Order: sequence, then C-alpha cells, then structure tokens
Amino acid sequence: MKLLIINGNPSPGNTLFEEFTRDFISGLRDAGHQVREFVLRDMKIKPCTGCFACWVKTPGICSIDDDGRKVAREFIASDHVIIASPLIMGFVSALTKNAFDRNIPLVHPHLEAVDGETHHKKRYDRHPAISFLLQREPFTDDEDIAIATAIFKRESINLRSTLGFIRFIDTPVKEVLDAINIH
Repeated sequence: MKLLIINGNPSPGNTLFEEFTRDFISGLRDAGHQVREFVLRDMKIKPCTGCFACWVKTPGICSIDDDGRKVAREFIASDHVIIASPLIMGFVSALTKNAFDRNIPLVHPHLEAVDGETHHKKRYDRHPAISFLLQREPFTDDEDIAIATAIFKRESINLRSTLGFIRFIDTPVKEVLDAINIH
C-alpha cells in the first residue's frame, strides 16, 4: 500500500513524538508498505488565501507555488494518508492545519447531495483514507478527543475520503500498525 505520513510536529525537540513516528514508519516499511513522509516544519507551505484559483483558474492546482502543491499531489496519489501531529490547545498543530487546508484543490467547486448533506464533487475517481496519529497534551480530556474526532470526521467527508483511524502515540506501535492493515 502507498502511504503518506504528514508529520506536523513543530518541535524537533519533541523526541517522544519523533521516536514514535520513526518506529511507526520503520514498521510500515518492514511490512512492505511504500511510505513517504513529509516533515512540515522543514517545508515551505503558505496558508490558503481563499482565492479559489484552484477551482476556476488552475483547476486542481493551487495558485501558490510552494511545497503545498507537492503535499497535495502525494496526498491524492496515496492509498492512505496518516496525519501525525501533537495536539496543541486541543487540535493539530498550525503546521498540520495549514497543510490540510491547502488540499482544497482536490475537490471540485461544484456541489452535490451526499447522504442528505451537500458536499463538493470528487475531482478524482479515488481519494485516500485519512487517519490521525496524535500526541495528547498533559490536560487532554475525553471532551477534547470527542471534539477533535468530530472535526476529523467532517474533514474526511469534505475531502471525499474515509476516516481510517484515530490513534495516540501512547498506543503501542504494533497496535497502530495493525490499524493500517485493517483499512
């Protein structure tokens, strides 16, 4: 399976997160998966400006020529995308949110009814499953997790993908690797 890991850890000093991610990627490769990792703190990705050029002027391609284009290309070419981020104030890092927002070119501006809701039409025949690998903050509680989970489900639907899993780095690496094989 072709997997993309989007590492949104803003701090290389967060060794617990970095070691877990490294072990996870190693386990994926050992299992025979093709894995690509983007470390967002090492990339230049500007925020979405909301110009809609990706829908009307350059369909499917963001007007901002930076690493965000590379992330979007790999995103749609993958079978499964794992968004890896520490929780910061109850949500993924700003780096992660910024990169995720830049995937809007992956859907059409046109709308359709889907399961009683209105959503953008798919731009491509297939979209990857999206999973989340997170690091809790010391004060993360069940309500924080419920809110983040609801948002992740909506983001997956809006990108016309499926939500694979949500796991935390306090989970054994093997358990997270097993979750990949289920999806």
